[in-house]
Amino acid sequence: MKLGSVMDLATRDVKTIPPRSTIMNALKTMVKCGFRRMPVADAGTKKLMGIVSSTDIINFLGGGEKHKIVVNRHEGNLAKAINDSIDEIMTKDVVHVKYTASWQDAVEVMFERKVGGLPIVDDEGKVFGIVTERDIVRFLSDRRRMSLDGIVREFMTNRVITVTPETTVGEAMKTMISKKIRRLPIVKDGVLYGLLVSTDFLRYFSKDAFKMLETGDVRDLLNKSLHEMVSNSSVVKYREPLVFESRDRISDVVKSMVEKGAGCALIVENGRLEGIITERDLMRFLYTNL
Repeated sequence: MKLGSVMDLATRDVKTIPPRSTIMNALKTMVKCGFRRMPVADAGTKKLMGIVSSTDIINFLGGGEKHKIVVNRHEGNLAKAINDSIDEIMTKDVVHVKYTASWQDAVEVMFERKVGGLPIVDDEGKVFGIVTERDIVRFLSDRRRMSLDGIVREFMTNRVITVTPETTVGEAMKTMISKKIRRLPIVKDGVLYGLLVSTDFLRYFSKDAFKMLETGDVRDLLNKSLHEMVSNSSVVKYREPLVFESRDRISDVVKSMVEKGAGCALIVENGRLEGIITERDLMRFLYTNL
């Protein structure tokens, strides 16, 4: 069996969940392991059946169309709805590559299909590995001999979507889903207060958050402000955002993101937030240089 170069980047010991596993179990596993996505595979054959991401769960919890399961089927009772099976909300049409693919193939598929991770399957469709945007960033940091570099301003995302400390949890989640983003800087009066990522919302809705529910109604959690959410250190871990300027080098950003385990860097000029550079932006950088 000849492996493609994608396997040089990929994680081979992949944790999967069966389709009848509960949403709560998937949420807890992702929080515990620090995953943003997990392949869903048949428990017996290990064949790929879907994938669940942090955004799928945020969509279900209140950010998008999948929240109708909570409202319509369970009358807003999240404590009941969260015990539905993961196949109710997983993405079933899974973008994937085979174990014989090259890393260039994987980069092209991820960039063109706008996905943050690709399950890797064998000839029988069994889960063989997974490659993510973060793997690509690490790869960039290790491939100095490729002499790839650029200027941040050429690849950063401008017009950054932000929220304020007064924004409610529900509003922030809807923004993430509708704008198809995973990171939200918290800004007020031009001052950067911090950064929220999709997995912060998963932590918020984990076991500790359910203790706050008085009626089981999800609105008890959705209507709290982000200030209330981030003030609970047991739920959300504060992280100091990486900050760069638009004239900095891509290689310096990559190095810092890998060292700090960060998924993005904020671009600040004269004390004001002017842009953001994410793992996907770095994917675009690599795709452009292929």
